[in-house]
Amino acid sequence: MGLNIGGEEKVKSEPNVVPLCDVLLVLLIIFMVLTPLITSEKGTIKLPVALNTIDMPDKIDVALKIRKDGTMFLNQDTKPVTLENLQTALEEAFLTVSEKKLYIKADMELEFGKIVDIIDILKDAGIDVIGIITEKKTEKAE
Repeated sequence: MGLNIGGEEKVKSEPNVVPLCDVLLVLLIIFMVLTPLITSEKGTIKLPVALNTIDMPDKIDVALKIRKDGTMFLNQDTKPVTLENLQTALEEAFLTVSEKKLYIKADMELEFGKIVDIIDILKDAGIDVIGIITEKKTEKAE
């Protein structure tokens, strides 16, 4: 802040941008922290553990995520897929894919009967290969 001694006083119409910069930096930090939380998947899946596994491919064209309650999502969509419209959703997803490979990412607490129903629908849709995504089991040293 300046002091004007003598002469004509001019009105300073310059805005003080320091508080504005402080607010913008705080908002930037808030968005940086909250964005990963917002974009993360709701209803995380606890994958089953398997000892004999192979590495997943780098690019997965079509994946079906199934939560513990049976809610299904196809290819990272936010809109759930039901058993009734699963076959048509799969047919649409495989229009642009050369190989009919589907990877299932199902919660380990999902009822086995639901998995069997889903696999029946997958076979009816003409899926050639079905892969199950699991966590790799680490052997304990005894």
